[in-house]
Amino acid sequence: MPPDVLTLGETMVLLNPARSGPMKYLTEFRKQLGGAESNVAIGLARLDHDVGWFSALGDDPHGDYVKSFVRGEGVDVSTVQTDPERPTGLMFKERAALGETSVYYYRQGSAASAMTPADLPRNSLAEANYLHFTGITPALSESCHETVERAISIAGEGDARITFDPNVRRKLWDSESRMRSVLTNLIAESDVVFPGTDEGELLFETTDPAEIAKECLALGAQVAVVTRGEEGAYVAGGSGVAEEVPPYAVERVVDPIGAGDGFVAGFLSGQLEGMNLVESTKRACAVGAFATTVSGDVEALPSRRDLAVFTGEDEAIDR
Repeated sequence: MPPDVLTLGETMVLLNPARSGPMKYLTEFRKQLGGAESNVAIGLARLDHDVGWFSALGDDPHGDYVKSFVRGEGVDVSTVQTDPERPTGLMFKERAALGETSVYYYRQGSAASAMTPADLPRNSLAEANYLHFTGITPALSESCHETVERAISIAGEGDARITFDPNVRRKLWDSESRMRSVLTNLIAESDVVFPGTDEGELLFETTDPAEIAKECLALGAQVAVVTRGEEGAYVAGGSGVAEEVPPYAVERVVDPIGAGDGFVAGFLSGQLEGMNLVESTKRACAVGAFATTVSGDVEALPSRRDLAVFTGEDEAIDR
């Protein structure tokens, strides 16, 4: 049976340093995985939702690791393709002593970058309730862009809601004009979009959440949820909703990467359970905040029980 939510995009092996410092001097790393769309899928699975992830992996140990890990988190990976000629992508994190995090990607020529429309799981797309993707995938190659456009078409024919996180990776685009053109077109084709204020500045030359949401809705999106980091979020759309949602505080941010994917998972979880836009955004803020408390993209994504305790809906029982 097809999942309620299908996510589409590349996942790579992530090498996370054992300590902070310049990459040049680091020698010990922990193997994890990183990929925006599989992060969202894992976040939804941990909240007990039926979710699948589609991508392509190399026929190599790295691909075996990624597929096994994502499957082990309760995500349907039955449609994932294996490419015998291309490798699984790699990425390295670097954490500076002052807390900044940099990421180095080795994904050119990867299996996922060669995805084509012919690879798509048509049945899963046609029967899913939601299709989620990010602006990373169409930036990988022209064939990936075509794959995303075809996926939107198939899912739309089946009345799926299309959700899109621009998730700008400027290094992947050959020009900023093409980046803006492709991403704004994808916003226009989507039902729910999740731009951050930094992406709003790149695409619309404003950091005002209300203006960013207004621009997205004018393009054709039905709902815009603007992420604001430590300031929470702004949600607009539906039946005239336009509201700021406050953040959830955490004592110490360990690793901010992956928080945006947790945010998306939280919002989609709320929508799947029939919450309104503001309630769904509150859940999104909670999941996103929780995701910053541990090093790694998915390690801190909460279970339903974790989330209830974090938001004060349930009491923690230590023993």
